[in-house]
Amino acid sequence: MKQMTGKQSISFSNPVYIVSGASLVGEKEKEGPLGAYFDHVMKDPMCGQESWEEGESQMQLEAAKLAIQKANLKEEQIRMIFAGDLLAQSIASSFGLVQLNRPIYGLFGACSTMGEALSLGAMAVAAGYGDWVLALTSSHFGTAEKEFRFPLAYGNQRPLSSSWTVTGSGACVLGSQKTKIKITGITTGKILDYGLKDNQNMGACMAPAACDTICQNLNDFNRRPEDYDQIITGDLGKIGQQILLEMLRQKGYEISRQHLDCGMLIFDEAAQDTGAGGSGCGCAAVVLTSYLLPKLESGEWKRILFLPTGALMSKVSFQEGKSVPGIAQAVVIEHEDA
Repeated sequence: MKQMTGKQSISFSNPVYIVSGASLVGEKEKEGPLGAYFDHVMKDPMCGQESWEEGESQMQLEAAKLAIQKANLKEEQIRMIFAGDLLAQSIASSFGLVQLNRPIYGLFGACSTMGEALSLGAMAVAAGYGDWVLALTSSHFGTAEKEFRFPLAYGNQRPLSSSWTVTGSGACVLGSQKTKIKITGITTGKILDYGLKDNQNMGACMAPAACDTICQNLNDFNRRPEDYDQIITGDLGKIGQQILLEMLRQKGYEISRQHLDCGMLIFDEAAQDTGAGGSGCGCAAVVLTSYLLPKLESGEWKRILFLPTGALMSKVSFQEGKSVPGIAQAVVIEHEDA
């Protein structure tokens, strides 16, 4: 049975359920507005390891184990894993998850990776390729600054347009077992490049892709913005949000009443000096698993469009003066009564 919808979307004939969600964050995230919602806070940013990178790997492993535990499963019951991070060749995922000894697909969608992992995981479950699938991502302030910007000891000044990489890992177990939260559709994003080269203003680089995917989702599913309780982007921040809202208005859509941004939710800009907001693969992942899913489970929200956004650059492309393309992966998540 064909499940393709419109030009870029899939509508699952049999819903895929989110069985569990787990979130691990650092102390700065705990101090933010969502601090009470996270499952676990790591007081040691290196998680007992000898480097930032090893610490991020350990963080991702712990998030995976916690999600599996909350789903009342054993590790060997996970058919496959979809995971990724920001580090070169996704070493946080590959080095961290090797201990699980499960089949794995390594992903890279920059900060949109959780949307990509959920999309591919949902397709696998819907097609019958796995009873239980794990989708997860991570990011770490220390590793991201080291790889993409400046060593922390340098003490560089950050422009107000910059975002603060979230130290955190979020994981979801997907399956066909009925719960109160289901994935009913996805819209796969396209890469858009508007020629922007400022990697300190990633919200501006990603906003066009968010606009494109939202419009495509609404067209493919024949919906209006008000058909969603919330349309939630990953980490556009306040600058990217302004750009997104204006671009959508030019296309005839007004989503200001429905729009939330994970990067704006996770930090208190005034109190925490985090610039435009939070970013990183872990940003959307931990906000989803800690704050968004409970609202769907309780029925407070009936349907959301979860839309992690990514800036597709590397330290090599940036050093060579290349622009920063963007992408956004949309997942339709709904409440279902027991």
